[in-house]
Amino acid sequence: MSSVNLSKQHPDAYKQLIVLNGQADAAIEASGLDPLLGELVKIRVSQLNGCAFCLRMHTRDAISQGETSDRLAVIAAWWESQYFTPAERAALALAEQVTRLSVPDTRVWDDGSLNEQQVSAVSWLAIVMNAWNRVAITSHYPVAP
Repeated sequence: MSSVNLSKQHPDAYKQLIVLNGQADAAIEASGLDPLLGELVKIRVSQLNGCAFCLRMHTRDAISQGETSDRLAVIAAWWESQYFTPAERAALALAEQVTRLSVPDTRVWDDGSLNEQQVSAVSWLAIVMNAWNRVAITSHYPVAP
């Protein structure tokens, strides 16, 4: 057996992940952060996890929301560019910390650019995106032109 489609084997668990995803997206919006920043977090987490399925989906979503090709081209090295706002930089650093679970906790993102509600919203979004990446990678979702 080469792979198992997790969403088909346990559809109720998959549906609950969809609900959690909606709550994380709503938390981003309720916290006052731009939904486009949410797409940037999803893209960066998916880059770190090597999830082609989610990268394609969220890159397309970001483009449809007006994201530029220049910013998408440099998001893998966001800290090296001047394309991102302080809030975006803090959110991307926080998402990386949540994804990598760095020990000791460096907290390079904690520069005051995000309030507590925004830190929580970005953290939940990164947690959910990590779960989606693991579902897609484990299930070997096809990614073809």
